[in-house]
Amino acid sequence: MANLHTTFAGIRSPNPFWLASAPPTDKAYNVIRAFEAGWGGVVWKTLGEAGPPVVNVNGPRYGALLSPDRRLLGFNNIELITDRDLEINLKEITQVKRDWPDRALVVSLMVPCEEASWRAILARVTDTGADGIELNFGCPHGMSERGMGAAVGQVPEYIEMVTGWCKQYSKLPVIVKLTPNITDIRQPARAAKNGGADAVSLINTINSIMGVDPATLTMTPSTGGRGSHGGYCGPAVKPIALNMVAEIARDPLTAGLPISGIGGVSNWRDALDFIALGAGNVQVCTAAMVYGFKIVQEMSDGLSNYMDEMGFNSIDDFRGRAVPTVSDWRYLNLNHISKAVINQSSCIQCGRCHIACEDTSHQAIATTQDGKRHFEVREQDCVGCNLCVVVCPVPDCLTLRELAPGEVDQRTGKTVLSAHADWTTHPNNPMRVAA
Repeated sequence: MANLHTTFAGIRSPNPFWLASAPPTDKAYNVIRAFEAGWGGVVWKTLGEAGPPVVNVNGPRYGALLSPDRRLLGFNNIELITDRDLEINLKEITQVKRDWPDRALVVSLMVPCEEASWRAILARVTDTGADGIELNFGCPHGMSERGMGAAVGQVPEYIEMVTGWCKQYSKLPVIVKLTPNITDIRQPARAAKNGGADAVSLINTINSIMGVDPATLTMTPSTGGRGSHGGYCGPAVKPIALNMVAEIARDPLTAGLPISGIGGVSNWRDALDFIALGAGNVQVCTAAMVYGFKIVQEMSDGLSNYMDEMGFNSIDDFRGRAVPTVSDWRYLNLNHISKAVINQSSCIQCGRCHIACEDTSHQAIATTQDGKRHFEVREQDCVGCNLCVVVCPVPDCLTLRELAPGEVDQRTGKTVLSAHADWTTHPNNPMRVAA
């Protein structure tokens, strides 16, 4: 049986599935239910300093992008950090960790960018027995207007400074949660590492507005006729998150920095993508809010079965295995050639591939009307762009065939190079890197 146990930034947990800092981890009741369902760890919803309470809107906090069949694609929220008293949170954290010593319990923190504020709250969190802290430098709404959250995460110098304070005043592992609302994710990750961070987590939510009510022409959702941009998450952000995780994983200046992957993790396949691209574990929020805590059971079983089938004994056996396959565009093999192939036995003659190729691509799919609609790929026109594969409604009906070394491309007349040829220095590569 595959071993799902992980050690992330020195923090052990029975599986790589953690609940992210969010509404599902706001109180002991929720966290205990999560642990009973099988989650390996949680990041407690972000705590702030003692003082005037945080006040959330008493109206719509969430919005969603839905498919025509009402499947949730994207999720938006304007909820702030915890609005519960700091003392109550600290007391509950202490008790939960005492009762569940085998689970990871990390506390998310956000206080003003002042050394004294960080020093004060770090001492109190350390006393709870929590396993680590996560610095919330990613929240894009509300708190960022007060100079916290993404307002810090967008300034590498602030990230390095605050991370350094946390390492100075606490012995707990420090995880820095990064904002995606930035041009180059490598810069804040480097700053976190320079500040002594034990790990980074990403992505936090993306700035977004979900839409407009056509009857009132006000943004939606809104409270009393006004709304605010919120944080976007859910399945739709996963490709963005994967790219940013991979950028940090393959950056020489952040090499070896543990990564907690966040963004659209809804099942074990999503977790596999993050781990193969360098993440040591994954954090989940939206899927738990939509389907409940028991989804972790499918996630754990699915990942375990996959590992058994592949012969992997631990998460580390495949962590980061896909990173070397992520490349700058200039290193792509321009001599590689693929051609679309239609499986006629499963084709339903809907014509979507033909229309898409004819109207918007390379006019490489021919159609005949000899009593029956029939579609064929013209290899001499096909560039292997994959558009027909994407629009085809029948799984595996359309696929791409790679031309073998020595085979001639009917479109260009070029002969495919040996698979062992070094394309980065090949004379046919117009973007080859000079030695």
